[in-house]
Amino acid sequence: MASKNNDYTEHDIQVLEGLEPVRRRPGMFIGSTDARGFHECLREIIDNSVDEALAGSATEIWVTLRKDGSATVSDNGRGIPVGKHKSGKSALEVTMTKLHAGGKFAEGAYKISGGLHGVGASVVNALSSWCKVEVRREGFVWTQDYERGNPKGAVKKGVKTSETGTTTSFLPDKKVFGKMNWNPKTIEDSIRNRAYLIAGLTFHLVDEKTGIPKTFYFEGGIKSLVAHINKDKKTISDVIYFSRENGELSAEIALQYNDGIGETVEPFVNVIKTADGGTHVTGFRIGLTRSISDYAKKIGVAKEVIDSLAGEDTREGLIGVIFVKIPTNKIQFESQTKTKLNNPEAQGFVAQMVKEELDTYFEENPSDARRILEKITIATQARLAARAAKDAVLRKGALEGGSLPGKLADCQEKDPDLSELYIVEGDSAGGSAKQGRDRKFQAILPLGGKILNTERAHLDKIVKFEELKDLIIALGAGIGETVNPEKLRYHRVIIMTDADVDGQHIATLLLTFFYRHLPIIIEKGYLYLALPPLYRIQVGKKVHYVYDEDEREKLIKNNGKASIQRYKGLGEMNPEQLWDTTMDPKNRTLKQITIDDVAEVDRVFSMLMGNEVPPRKKFIQSRAKMATLDI
Repeated sequence: MASKNNDYTEHDIQVLEGLEPVRRRPGMFIGSTDARGFHECLREIIDNSVDEALAGSATEIWVTLRKDGSATVSDNGRGIPVGKHKSGKSALEVTMTKLHAGGKFAEGAYKISGGLHGVGASVVNALSSWCKVEVRREGFVWTQDYERGNPKGAVKKGVKTSETGTTTSFLPDKKVFGKMNWNPKTIEDSIRNRAYLIAGLTFHLVDEKTGIPKTFYFEGGIKSLVAHINKDKKTISDVIYFSRENGELSAEIALQYNDGIGETVEPFVNVIKTADGGTHVTGFRIGLTRSISDYAKKIGVAKEVIDSLAGEDTREGLIGVIFVKIPTNKIQFESQTKTKLNNPEAQGFVAQMVKEELDTYFEENPSDARRILEKITIATQARLAARAAKDAVLRKGALEGGSLPGKLADCQEKDPDLSELYIVEGDSAGGSAKQGRDRKFQAILPLGGKILNTERAHLDKIVKFEELKDLIIALGAGIGETVNPEKLRYHRVIIMTDADVDGQHIATLLLTFFYRHLPIIIEKGYLYLALPPLYRIQVGKKVHYVYDEDEREKLIKNNGKASIQRYKGLGEMNPEQLWDTTMDPKNRTLKQITIDDVAEVDRVFSMLMGNEVPPRKKFIQSRAKMATLDI
């Protein structure tokens, strides 16, 4: 038996005061301390201003990204109250320095808001090196400064003003986030979404590094958002829009079908994007499937199609936006980061709304309805054909981890958490990788040239394509309706292609396959891109492996001439070089593939890999100067 430990006493019981819990455990409040958590701080402050717009008080919001890494958010709303709180301190100081303090708990101040727990502003304050709040209210300008959440003095009454609103400036603390920079694209997308959702709200965004101001204002609301997502796709229906209010719940929904095979549904609750969905998304899918199934029966679609119709078939090529509003005091999110809605009443409300409104739309727009139904019928038939093809091409169970492909050089490790699969371009590179790898945990699967473009390919074609069939079998998780992530044999899947145009094309084809047909691997964080070196530069007796042109120029400038070898293919490296530069966990550089904006990723894949030429041509022409040519 283990000996008793008497070191645990009453002196070990700690009570964390004020904002100290935030400093100790920031991930509990903003999700993480990586780039996502860094930007979550700005979103919290922006949404405080958005809540003023939802309350009908603010019409304009200004967001400025400063050169020093700080940010400023200003609105023309009512301004945070500054009067004496019952605690004896200013209401502004209480809001900025106390957890679970704010105007979102009372029913009168904010009927609808993105804030829920009253921790947003105080958490951002706690995680900032410095913060300053300026309130324009009651005829004066009021200010207070903070350092890592602590007031540097009392609230100061300043000059007279006839304006109202709040301005918050803050610098995220490097001790918490490390050295990070604002991503203007991420912020712009977040702002654009909110401008789509709230009619009459204007956003102004300025990045001081570029000095270029941008303004966002959309009269069309979520209908414009659907059209924006679908702008590079060939659509087969008009944008379908409907809204409904039932007591405390209200919702707006817009949707449109295109000729692709992907699905993009953007769900929002009180302007908060619920990336992990929730009850409102479940309700939407239930209502959609029921309405389409009933209409199919009504117009006499073949019985075998109706009997086999699945929810996934009804969402092929669908772009949708779900915008639900729930009273602040009734809303239920999973956590402060608000990525998933839990309100059970939202599911029934949205399901009934979608079913009844779509039934009416189909009756009044039979040509749209028939085009949509034809699209869904093809999707159902393709799914059934894929199931038959799997049985015909492979013996039963092969896709789910039966006999492994002969090209695969598997690893000895059987624990997926410790195993990684390199997908390598060509037999030559595959040979070097097999010789240079660590056999204990690294598996190698060489691909013979360019694979099938799966952007618009159904599963029946995919499972017949030899290279993709081998990849599916090697991964072991299955595909389509049979996919099971628990059977995945590797929790690090690494795409390793040549550092040239052809290699980048093959990598893009593989990314398309994973995004469209095995997205679970990306969602779980298992997919990576290997970055092989572009050059081997020898200066005297010392060898440098260089991964980009800027590094090469710097090395040459500092050392003069040397021996320079340009790597155009992985096969040009011997096994030792490939291990040292691209496969050794101690030295290699891997890029993890993540999805921050589903709609934007969907748009880019459709534009790059789809059938519509003009958007792709425009994209290539606009970026031609950034291209690296292999001559």
